[in-house]
Amino acid sequence: MNHTYEVLVDIKEYLEPATNVCHRGTTRYEIDAQSKQTADNMARLKARTEHPQGIEYDVRVTRLLK
Repeated sequence: MNHTYEVLVDIKEYLEPATNVCHRGTTRYEIDAQSKQTADNMARLKARTEHPQGIEYDVRVTRLLK
């Protein structure tokens, strides 16, 4: 049975490889999955796809929505 989880991903990415300037932000996802672990993995994959220059992805499942 699938549930909808709210997942927050903190992302750190460098704007330009030649500098030490980085951007930090948090992205919120609603993920339909069978378990928290699956939701975690799906959110990480989605964040890496949307933010390919990211160097750190801190994923946390915050709550069960339905």
